[in-house]
Order: sequence, then structure tokens, then C-alpha cells
Amino acid sequence: MKPEYCPVNKGTQNAIMTDSELILGCKKGNSACEYELFRRYGGRLFTVCRRYARHSMEAEDWLQDSFIRIFEKIDQYRGEGSFEGWMRRVTVHVILKKIKKSQYQNEQYPEDGLPDQGVSPDALMLLSEEEILDLIAKLPDGYRVVFNLAAIEGYSHKEIAEMLGIQEVTSRSQLAKARKWLQREIVKNNSEKIRTA
Repeated sequence: MKPEYCPVNKGTQNAIMTDSELILGCKKGNSACEYELFRRYGGRLFTVCRRYARHSMEAEDWLQDSFIRIFEKIDQYRGEGSFEGWMRRVTVHVILKKIKKSQYQNEQYPEDGLPDQGVSPDALMLLSEEEILDLIAKLPDGYRVVFNLAAIEGYSHKEIAEMLGIQEVTSRSQLAKARKWLQREIVKNNSEKIRTA
């Protein structure tokens, strides 16, 4: 019987596998290729999960479920467009299903204290990537999901409405409130940094 295909078995341990080689190995169910795919892209997809999750443990669970789904659906990837983009879309769909199962609600929060004007781009420069992710994670669930889908993933309000089973106007409203909430938190965070410096 022919040995299972995997570029790792070529005998050159230091050779870097291409995505095409990894995809072929994963389509054949090769665990070494699956491990390498996870090693290569796990961190980036964890960041996607983290932006939607309330905490790191939830993001880790979603990442694991996303890779299970990626390996189940990898035969559907036809080589059109970015493979990383395809995995990202699979991950977002897994996340949205998890959110819906946890009885996703569009929270209504009072807007008291939310600023009407934007925050200076310089204000963002004071924050690390980790601090920005922490702020996004603190957004109320409905705000966080819509903010990620619209502002980061680039979905239209029509697409978001269809994905979440809400009205377009609700999507627009949630995004506007999410932005105001983040602006307030950025101002507060930077004020604390300046005070303690």
C-alpha cells in the first residue's frame, strides 16, 4: 500500500510547505499536514475569534470548532481567491452559529455619556494591539458582533442583517453605538494612561 501523501515525509524536515501542499495533505486527512496548517494559521484565526468572543477561553473553543469545520469543508476550497480568506470566512460562520445558539440578542444600552464627535487618530496610537482587542472584547455582544462584521470583515448591513436575522436599520444602529462606545472607552483609557504617566 502506498504511504499517505504529505510533504513532511519528503525527507527534508526544514522544507517549507506551500499552502497547496498543505491543502492537498489535509484533503487526504493527513494529520501532519493538519497540524502544520493549524500551526501556520492558528494565531491569525485566534485573533478573529478573540474579536468576537467575550474572553480567551471562549475564543479558544471557537478556534478549535473552526478548524474542525475547516478540515471537514476543505474539499470545497477550489483554489479561487485567498485560502486564508476562505478559512477566515469559515471561522466567522462558525462563530455566528455559536452566537446564535447562545441566544444572541441585540442589547439595548443607554447612550448616556457616549461622545458625539470622533476620536483623534493619535488616540489610537497610544493603544497596543492587545489593548484594542481587549476594548473590542468588552463591547456588549450585539455591538461587538456587528462591529466586527461591518468595520473589520467588511460585510454590508444587508449581509449582516441576513446573517444575524435582524433588520438593516438594527445593524446600522448597533454599529453606530459600538463606535460611540469604543470612542468613549478609548478616551477613558488614554486619560488614565496620561494620569498615571
